Amino acid sequence: MWAHSGDGHGRWHRLSAHARSTASLSARFAREFGAEDLGYALGLFHDAGKAAPCWQEGLAGVADTGEAVGVPHKEAGAGWLAGSIGPVALAILGHHGGLTSAGELSDKLEALNAGAFGDLDKIQIEFLREVPEAQEVLQHRGLVPQLWRQDPLLCELGIRMAFSALVDADHLDTAAHFAGWDAPRVRAEADMVELATLFEQQRQRMLTARRESGTSPIDAIRETVYQRAIEHTLGPTGIYRMPAPTGVGKTLAAAGFGLRHAAQHGKRRVIVAVPFITVTEQNAGVYRGLLGNDNVLEHHSAVTASDDSKQQIRQRTLAENWDSPVVVTTTVQLFHSLFGRKPMEMRKVHRLANSVIVLDEVQALPLRVLIPVLNALRMLSEHFNTTVLLTSATQPSFEHLGQWADLKVTDIVDDPVSLYRNLRRVDYEWWLAPRPGLLEVADHAAKHEQVLVVVNTIADARTIYQHWAESDPDSVWHLSTRMCPAHRRTVLATVRKRLARGEHVRLVSTQLIEAGVDIDLPTVYRAMAPAEALQQAAGRANREGRLEGNGKVVVFDAHDMSSPCGYRTGTDVTRQHFGPSDEGTTDPDNLTALCDYYRDLYRASDTENGARNRAIQENRAKLDYIAVTNGPFHTTPHSGSKRDPNRAFRMLDDDTVPVIVADYDDKAATLLDRLKRAPEQAGQLIRALQPYIVALPQRVLKDDAVSAMCEPIVGDLHAWNGDYNPAYGIDTSNLINEEVW
Repeated sequence: MWAHSGDGHGRWHRLSAHARSTASLSARFAREFGAEDLGYALGLFHDAGKAAPCWQEGLAGVADTGEAVGVPHKEAGAGWLAGSIGPVALAILGHHGGLTSAGELSDKLEALNAGAFGDLDKIQIEFLREVPEAQEVLQHRGLVPQLWRQDPLLCELGIRMAFSALVDADHLDTAAHFAGWDAPRVRAEADMVELATLFEQQRQRMLTARRESGTSPIDAIRETVYQRAIEHTLGPTGIYRMPAPTGVGKTLAAAGFGLRHAAQHGKRRVIVAVPFITVTEQNAGVYRGLLGNDNVLEHHSAVTASDDSKQQIRQRTLAENWDSPVVVTTTVQLFHSLFGRKPMEMRKVHRLANSVIVLDEVQALPLRVLIPVLNALRMLSEHFNTTVLLTSATQPSFEHLGQWADLKVTDIVDDPVSLYRNLRRVDYEWWLAPRPGLLEVADHAAKHEQVLVVVNTIADARTIYQHWAESDPDSVWHLSTRMCPAHRRTVLATVRKRLARGEHVRLVSTQLIEAGVDIDLPTVYRAMAPAEALQQAAGRANREGRLEGNGKVVVFDAHDMSSPCGYRTGTDVTRQHFGPSDEGTTDPDNLTALCDYYRDLYRASDTENGARNRAIQENRAKLDYIAVTNGPFHTTPHSGSKRDPNRAFRMLDDDTVPVIVADYDDKAATLLDRLKRAPEQAGQLIRALQPYIVALPQRVLKDDAVSAMCEPIVGDLHAWNGDYNPAYGIDTSNLINEEVW
């Protein structure tokens, strides 16, 4: 009796071998969250329906064609176990197509009992003859942890974890068969004690090298913060917080905490999630330098492509299931996986159990989905043995929200008020009334020999750059997400060298520079924005504390500047709490004012009861995974009933399309040409092309003039055939009427 047809050598995959191997792996994965027996049962029964004679005949009929068998096989195993595991049977039902809903499970079970999927008694006899140990599982009634039965939201997350363990095990065993391997390839558990020791040794070497090239006045404070983080690693599994000013070394302190805490408590891995791909690349580079390439997996969403070459199987699997002791990813990738429903995006989710999750720049979590995120983080900590560390210079006051109102959160920094006061490196100036014009701000900033201007949109950044370049083209630079990563890295390297030599630098950037980019200028101008953005921008001024006095941050509110719609509420609340007033001036590094700001921000944005937050939680409680991911059904007079994406879990509402900028340099052009000629090598070539890929908002590509410049290549990857400006990258302003993004 077979589970899969022949591999490259003609060897077929026995159903009993596949069931046992999948069960063993699934149990191993589920052991990390206390559900080993459940994982074993799911793995053993997931393909039980393949014991049906009609399925076996179907497999024989399509074996040489690559076509699907076309006979349902998931329903039998789900039906046989449903009596003991209840809605967790959704994991079996969805192990190919994805998690659906409790209602879908009920419909399938009803159809199953009505004989829609064949004679179940006969199929079960055949399956038990092939896998006799399954009989004992059928009699086991304590497979599901009791707490899952008492809390619908915990059950919802538990099903996600069990589903992840199952699909990862299933895919590993199936891939091993078709690759011709004797057994699935799963990495041996890393020695976290050894890794923590290596990290510390390499960190000391790095610090010694830095001291030889010059010290920073704040190096001693950085070391104090690092040592306090290490001291807290002895604490129990839970939620920790590191409120510390920008530039204080949170990247190293967070990793040191994660590795040492994992070593102390037997946790399997450290997962670092940051808001932006640029920071992912930066942090992953730091960690690889300290721990070696083999111990650090960098994973973010850039391009989806198909590549079945054997050389790429292992790399694709690592990206899909995070089988690495250190993972550096984006918050988008992390939470879209956690709240997804498809096997490929979810097979990594079980890796969150018994791990340390570091959420860097946590202030960037979108308010519209904050409630389910906080709820999931709390449950991971309380029920899945996961420690969570929140790091940010502008630490949000999540305790103002009901989800965390009674939650114990441990601060790694004992006296953050004193730390911020001792590390105050800038003075704020407020240019609010009368409101200046954008070009007036540009002229004012240009009087400084070294200055950074941070604006809210790409259009405003380009306007200031073009204005500066008219009079001084040799000392002005631009940064935005319309430049490919290689271009941005070149600009930053050039700017840093000029700053070190004391040469003129006028740099204009969008918000991307605020997300952990290590750059140090004496003066920063920041367009009015939410308080957390103002403080992040200030972290680029006098970052190393080397000025005789403080650096300067000028917050301006130009009457003709543009802002993303998502900034409006945060900016309005910022005006209420910060800046000049009758009582004096309050700056964004005032922690008391910042706490009050977050309280009022949550109130003004109706975070607790917002339509999306509420809909996601309601659909999670109903075990409606499709509604969580795609939105619940919504009836309108004109379009009838369809799903409402505005009430679905989405970290970003703007989908993006990756485009290759082949004109950037000869290497990019060569790689693109190779990809066009050899699409079967897509996996390897796309990774090499990452430095030349720009993510364009999908709504921008709806414009015919823009889409005409995008040539489909492979998967969702396109090539950009339009102009690429050597200063500011892709410019579609001459193609569309409005460009505020």
